[in-house]
Amino acid sequence: MERMAVRAQTVLFDVLLAAVAFALAFFVAPVQPELGFGQAGALSFFQLAALYAGIAGVFSLIFRRELSPWRYVSIPDALVLARIALLTVGVFLLAVFVLDRAKGLPRSTLVMAPLFQMLVCMGIRIARRALHEHALESFSPLRTITERIAQSPSLLLIGPPSLADTYLRDVARSHDHTYTPVGIIGTDRRDVGQQVRGVCILDAVDRLDEALADLRRWNRYPRAVLFLEEPGKLKGLTADLLGRLKNDGIRLLRLPSIVELSQHDGLTLLPMRDINIEELLAREPIELDRRAIGGLIQGRRVLITGAGGSIGSELCRQVAAFNCARLILLDFSETALFEIEREMRETYPNLSVKAVLCDVRAAARIKAAFARERPELVFHAAALKHVSMVERHPSEGILTNVLGTWNVAEAARACDAGQMVLISTDKAVDPTNVMGATKRLAEAVIQAQQSTGEGARFSAVRFGNVLGSSGSVVPIFKSQIERGGPVTVTHPDMTRFFMTIPEAAQLVLHATATCHEDDRRDSRLFLLEMGEPVSIMDLAQQMIALSGRRNVEIEITGLRPGEKLTEALLDETERALPCAPKVMEVVSNSALRVTPDHLETLAGIVETGETEDVRRALFDLVAQVRGEKPGAAPNLRVVAGG
Repeated sequence: MERMAVRAQTVLFDVLLAAVAFALAFFVAPVQPELGFGQAGALSFFQLAALYAGIAGVFSLIFRRELSPWRYVSIPDALVLARIALLTVGVFLLAVFVLDRAKGLPRSTLVMAPLFQMLVCMGIRIARRALHEHALESFSPLRTITERIAQSPSLLLIGPPSLADTYLRDVARSHDHTYTPVGIIGTDRRDVGQQVRGVCILDAVDRLDEALADLRRWNRYPRAVLFLEEPGKLKGLTADLLGRLKNDGIRLLRLPSIVELSQHDGLTLLPMRDINIEELLAREPIELDRRAIGGLIQGRRVLITGAGGSIGSELCRQVAAFNCARLILLDFSETALFEIEREMRETYPNLSVKAVLCDVRAAARIKAAFARERPELVFHAAALKHVSMVERHPSEGILTNVLGTWNVAEAARACDAGQMVLISTDKAVDPTNVMGATKRLAEAVIQAQQSTGEGARFSAVRFGNVLGSSGSVVPIFKSQIERGGPVTVTHPDMTRFFMTIPEAAQLVLHATATCHEDDRRDSRLFLLEMGEPVSIMDLAQQMIALSGRRNVEIEITGLRPGEKLTEALLDETERALPCAPKVMEVVSNSALRVTPDHLETLAGIVETGETEDVRRALFDLVAQVRGEKPGAAPNLRVVAGG
């Protein structure tokens, strides 16, 4: 009822404003009519005003003006108000012509009334918005000079004027005084000298040094810089320049990306955060089918193994944002599981969350946990992933990455889960290290699964290195730089494919939704587009420059056992077919069906054999999977790729 009363009040105000506009137009006519009655037999002023206002009210209802809050008025609203005014005067003219041949109506009123109606209706709305956004405070004549001087730290905005306008409007609307904007660095020199909501566009990005020198001379040097879009996409912005800014004590901030917005839907002003090295790697924005992802997750029970890890925890955040019915967090690390459970309960207090402390190696306990929770969608992110560590402990890698994947797949099948997705890596392509070999076998385990009827679907998603994940080069380089160096790089020509943690998690969901919508029941392998490979040497130099330190050295240590100079995304026996934006499906020309007998044999060697025996058995089975050598066991068979 309260909402209906507010809407009725809005329509009533529009009717009164239309009556006022008509009265103004009526009495500024060159030939002044009488107030009460005009010519004999003609409609009176009050009748004419009531008729005009009533017609305006009808059109206001037709165009649903009561649904447009005055404090958010915009140009489209002004166009609708103009349309209402013109239609009102048109219908009004027809009505009075039929009633009394428009005897008592000054002809100039027909021109002035809609103009006054537009001006009055729009003017009142603009004034309401100005009050809502505190736009009049800076022009108040009662404010002293001292009050006009910025008391909060100065902030320099860098990005397109359109994004600057959006940010400044949000700041005014929320009455936020954390920072005082002192200027805008735009992306087009043609905009220099213009103002956006009272803040001047000082220069273009490629002349940032000159703009900073001017601000220093004017005693308005910024204490923080806010990037309004991805810094890596701003031409002329280098890591050296960012490093100099940090050396000057300037905070480098940016707004959250579109991947992170789902966690801040209720905030008027988006929270700023410090910039990371990830922002320097320019990438095309991801166009995701949110409808498909929502259809995949909303209202379903979702289980994520390795929920406390880098990818697993990000999957938890994004799955929760899509309103799953229940989120089951499974991890073997007590600390990691505690942290992600606490975060989920604090961020999504209304979400049903269950933490399960369990090792994917324990087949019986995994099966029991799945039977108890009965997940409909399973993301298997639990894995040992550090190349050098798994290289020294191949048995542990096989137990977790291969047999653990088999245990999760069998448990998913037993509890009638709708879909299971394995998180894989590009190191599984032509593997030269134990970690890559175990992940290749994990993929083979998934590809060996067959679904019939309403059984579970199985798929794997393969991608490259993830910036900022535990054990990746970024946190290692960061800690080395903080200690003063040296930064260790294994080889000057080493390159890797990189993507950010949120990007990787969203693309996993994107690929899974693609698989979910079609009718295919066979297991599938997806490959995420990674862009161009990044030089590790360039990455180290960028991070050193970003830190602002000039004396940090780079030390070449040489390749470690099992390490490759470059990674590939496809094997020699594979080809990729586009299936969705940023996602391709991998088709294998020579795939070997992995059976339980193979895994039991491998597990037996792990339990009783030496390290070299385990390594030899692992790579021998991988060679059979890749088609490099024929399968020795009679129960092996080659599956032709489709």
